[in-house]
Amino acid sequence: MTKEDAMNAAKNISMLVFDVDGVLTDGSIRVGANGELYKPFNAHDGLGISVWHKMGGQTAIITGRESDMLTFRAKELHIQHLYQGVSPKIRVYEEIKTELGLKDDEIAYVGDDLIDLAVMKECGLSFAVADAVPEARDVADVVCSTCGGRGAAREAIEFILKAQGRWEDVLAMFMTGGNKLAQ
Repeated sequence: MTKEDAMNAAKNISMLVFDVDGVLTDGSIRVGANGELYKPFNAHDGLGISVWHKMGGQTAIITGRESDMLTFRAKELHIQHLYQGVSPKIRVYEEIKTELGLKDDEIAYVGDDLIDLAVMKECGLSFAVADAVPEARDVADVVCSTCGGRGAAREAIEFILKAQGRWEDVLAMFMTGGNKLAQ
């Protein structure tokens, strides 16, 4: 898909679906002395998701792992649909479409690994983070210039909002004091 084709596809997007490990985080998992898990999330991605919501967009997370910290982060960011411990992801993707009455061309997906390929091929616009596996980059409509957990989700959001001609509205909101948004 050319950049122009991707910009045209982005005009229809109303739902963003994210993978977590390697997309909303850098893919590292830190284990504490008592077995507790820690994952670093990026504040730029968080603000981007909050802006997406403020502009009327919907969000979902589909991840193969389960994590209490992800539940906390998703709640903090007001992510409407959280699916953890999912495999294959395409099954839940289809459920989301049916439940919300969406078509593929209204959904964008941000992924990074083999487990994301089926959804990336099915959705209306797919993004791969810069450090995604080669197979994910090959399938993606857009490859982000930033890595997972380093602002790639924000980059995808900005791409869509710019394609939709709504980025200037976002800037105006912040230039005039904006609103308190989660990060």
